[in-house]
Amino acid sequence: MSTSVSAISRPALTSLHSTPKQHTSLANRLLFPNHDSSSLPPLLNSQIPPELSAELYDFIALALRAFVNPWWSKITRYDKEFLPQITAILTVVARALEERILAADLAPLVFRDIPTIVTQHYSDYRNAAAKISTSYASGGSMSLPQLFHQLQPHMAVSADGKVDPEYIRQVVDHILKVCLPPEDYAPPSERFIVREIVIKILLNDVIPKLTQPWFINKIILDALGPQSVSIPIKNAEASSAEPNRPTSSFSFHTIIVVVLSAIQSISGACLALIHAYKQAVTTIKLVNQSALPEPLSSLPVAPPPRTSSQTSMPGIVPQSQLVDTEPISRVSSISISSSTSSVPPTPVYPSTFPPHVMNQPIDDPNDTLHNYAQPPLAMVAEIFNTTERHASSTIIGTAGMAVSCFTPFLDRLLPFLLKNILSTTFLFNIVRTAKRTLFPNGYPAPPPPDPTPEEQAEMRAKILAWRGTGAAAHLLPLLLGPDPSATLGAALDPLSSVPCNVHLMVLILDRIFITLFPELVTEAALGGGD
Repeated sequence: MSTSVSAISRPALTSLHSTPKQHTSLANRLLFPNHDSSSLPPLLNSQIPPELSAELYDFIALALRAFVNPWWSKITRYDKEFLPQITAILTVVARALEERILAADLAPLVFRDIPTIVTQHYSDYRNAAAKISTSYASGGSMSLPQLFHQLQPHMAVSADGKVDPEYIRQVVDHILKVCLPPEDYAPPSERFIVREIVIKILLNDVIPKLTQPWFINKIILDALGPQSVSIPIKNAEASSAEPNRPTSSFSFHTIIVVVLSAIQSISGACLALIHAYKQAVTTIKLVNQSALPEPLSSLPVAPPPRTSSQTSMPGIVPQSQLVDTEPISRVSSISISSSTSSVPPTPVYPSTFPPHVMNQPIDDPNDTLHNYAQPPLAMVAEIFNTTERHASSTIIGTAGMAVSCFTPFLDRLLPFLLKNILSTTFLFNIVRTAKRTLFPNGYPAPPPPDPTPEEQAEMRAKILAWRGTGAAAHLLPLLLGPDPSATLGAALDPLSSVPCNVHLMVLILDRIFITLFPELVTEAALGGGD
């Protein structure tokens, strides 16, 4: 009897010592249920670290589980092939986007288009703020967002800052049409699901968050870093606590300590200079060896649409209009109405340039100067109103002359730095941050409560009280003037209106879409289409 009992209990003992089943990731279970290997198939064409591929697949799996699986499981709980089919479509789109990003010249977008759009945003906001309570505001009845919308009308944004979902839907649908092969684009179900997921994330999560003034202030605070204010307080406490402490006597030991400290400081400074010199020489060699980007006049013109039914985007500036204009012409959907302006408006192409300027011939193809450093410098001058102060105006003017002297080198240096910044590590951090923000516990978290007005005022006060450290602490008073807090407050004001920030965000998205998909620009956008 005991033998049979032990024989029966023996399998239970062996089951306790059995090896545990290997953990399967969420992406394997949802996206690749029939995939035997624990490693996921490559998502992109290029060789990327497996950690980045795992993060991308994890983000896709979380999005599909949150936005597709709840309602699809109510229709049928036995179909396990629907999510893998959507994953296959997303894989094709991701690879097509990767090819376009690698083939696109991002330097004009980062160093010319976006700074120009931001500069125009500040200029138009201040012009609109100057019209409040005047006859230009319909007797004072028009609000600031309405006045700003008159200066920057956009077909996708209403005067109160609402984005038209149909505009984003048409753009995303065109992207899917370009990226997907015809046999994958033809079935509407998977394509509609992918499109609506992208629209949901953009309109409900990304744009509302990025256009909040407090969120922008938080980003600025994180970029500035913590500023220590405890050092002078601690020194004051120490001096008040020990008022009668005798001073140290002058001795040979003191001389030795001073000399050794000076030698250490000088040697440290020399080592830092040597390291900086070597780093500068290496960077200059790499920059000079890198290929200079093609001039704008030699870039190929965007191809025409493949079919007559392809959607045109009349709210986006044609790429062909950008080859022979100054950087300010990049702001496409902005038009200044002279009948509603109380301040002389900044000329913006194509609404206010005279015909003889608009019809200028294309620049010489041999001219390879892009002048990438000038638009960011103009943006800084506009943000801080440097023309109102003599010292800051002199600094910006001197910097502008230096930029003009070193334009050929800067045209190589800035794209080189941009290429090094946009690395796989940078993309990995973005994907991980987006995943933790949108899906903190594996599911879409309820939107966190916005900071209270007191907390928002505290964040703004911290920015106004920032004075920098090191060399910046000595340069900022010259750049910001005698009242730095007032200058910083004036720099934050154009970002304090959500409807105005929505205009800025949509214009930046337009430029990104056109950079990656120049075929969005059609004859209909030029006004010559039927």
